[in-house]
Amino acid sequence: MWILNLLVTALAAFLAAKFTPGVTIESYWSAILLAIVLALLDFFVKPILQFISIPVTVITLGLFLLVINALIIILASYIVGSVHVDGFWSALLYSVIFSVVSWVLQLIFGNIGA
Repeated sequence: MWILNLLVTALAAFLAAKFTPGVTIESYWSAILLAIVLALLDFFVKPILQFISIPVTVITLGLFLLVINALIIILASYIVGSVHVDGFWSALLYSVIFSVVSWVLQLIFGNIGA
């Protein structure tokens, strides 16, 4: 089941890139690799960044988490060479669009991971 979840995440990443100016994903295989890298970064790096930024996150009422998501997207684009992000603002917009597209695909396909 995790493979289907990975494929749906890759589809969400690919579709979100089509709607985001400044973000390009060269192929669907690149989107699959991006989904794998994002999953690893979300598991290993994101909790550390969230813990370090607790005071800023509290002060901004959670909005700083969007900045962390953008930083994770930028880091993933450096790791996956065939994914290009023009800058911070493109990454921030991409992370929001990616979240919305993922949510819509979860509504369509159901909760695959469960």
